[in-house]
Amino acid sequence: MSFAAIRRIASPKKALSVVAVAAATAGMALAAAPAQAATTSASSAQAIAHRMIPDTAQYNAFNQIVTHESGWNHTATNSSSGAYGLVQALPGSKMATAGSDWKTNPATQIKWGLDYMNSRYGSPAQAWDFWQTHHWY
Repeated sequence: MSFAAIRRIASPKKALSVVAVAAATAGMALAAAPAQAATTSASSAQAIAHRMIPDTAQYNAFNQIVTHESGWNHTATNSSSGAYGLVQALPGSKMATAGSDWKTNPATQIKWGLDYMNSRYGSPAQAWDFWQTHHWY
């Protein structure tokens, strides 16, 4: 079983179980990573965003902004401004309006960022248009 196939399984705990069974069957030792690590990777955050933003053009625009702002690192902190998270909210605590877990949960940061882009610019695509001109949004 490939790791790509395992990533498609809905639950990180279930994925680790599948890996453990496959490893045991193959006679391999498995050093399992904590389930939290699977939920906070860049690719996992991107998958969450894709589910939250089903429109391809809007997702692509959101992806461009987040890639430039944080590289999909949900704990990214700008040392000079203090901006925080995937969408580099300033101050980061603004994201608490989307959930108390804003410091650690990419989904909460995505929700806040999407709401911000929609309310300030009309859509992620319009936010990306602004970003391309000003290099901030």
